[in-house]
Amino acid sequence: MTKTQAYMDKYQFTVAENKRFARANFTKLVHTNARFEGVNTTLPQTQTIMDGMSVAGVPVEDVLTIVNLKRGWQYITAQNSPLTLTMEKQINKIVAAEDALVPGELRQGKGGVDLGSEDFFEPPLINEKQEQSFLQKILADPRTTITDKALTVMYHNMRQQIFWDGNKRTATLSANKIMIDGGAGLINVPLDKWDQWNELIANYYQTNDMTKIKQWTYDNGIQGLQIRANKKLSANELNQMYKQLKKTDKLELKLVEDEISKRTQNHLKDFAKKKSRS
Repeated sequence: MTKTQAYMDKYQFTVAENKRFARANFTKLVHTNARFEGVNTTLPQTQTIMDGMSVAGVPVEDVLTIVNLKRGWQYITAQNSPLTLTMEKQINKIVAAEDALVPGELRQGKGGVDLGSEDFFEPPLINEKQEQSFLQKILADPRTTITDKALTVMYHNMRQQIFWDGNKRTATLSANKIMIDGGAGLINVPLDKWDQWNELIANYYQTNDMTKIKQWTYDNGIQGLQIRANKKLSANELNQMYKQLKKTDKLELKLVEDEISKRTQNHLKDFAKKKSRS
């Protein structure tokens, strides 16, 4: 973390709410994550494949990537214990089941990433104890926010290339496990800014300085619901949000209804206390 950037958590969900938010967005999340492997299906095609049906013209390899990403998201939203290196291995075993040399096992040999324009990045050899210690240290640091921890783990794992394959997918799901456990929303790189992200990740691989890509992801890739944004909404803002959501987002509508109900109950309690004193 830099001296001037704290990466404050933008959202405050309960863990259960954050899991529901993730599940409600599985299709969008899988659709974006599949782009790491060059999958170019449309959002409706991605949904169809996730529903277990075939789509004409989509290669089997792409179908398997989508299906395994769905299973990966199902896995992390079903886990109640904090992220560990063992859990990261299981995530990789799921999402890279069809393309890794040894799915779920840390890389034991040399690896490399083609950065384009004849540039090639060769990551360091992996030491399991060091990776385990790194993760534990980041998660236990009381000075950093949930979002900061998640972004640091995600980009560290991507550059280290700790697995044989599927490192971006595994790192993204691992980071989102941290976000979900802390109720901080989700990390999802927007597809309309994919080119910008690719330039930043290539620069990070070359420089080993994640400051720029962390800040960019914080500004562009942290997602949540307005009702759980880290700010206090006025009663008028809450009512306006309720009217707008009645025909759209059922999940956020339910959270708005709960918030209105909670505030109403609190007002009634305050009124009753005042009456008993008079």
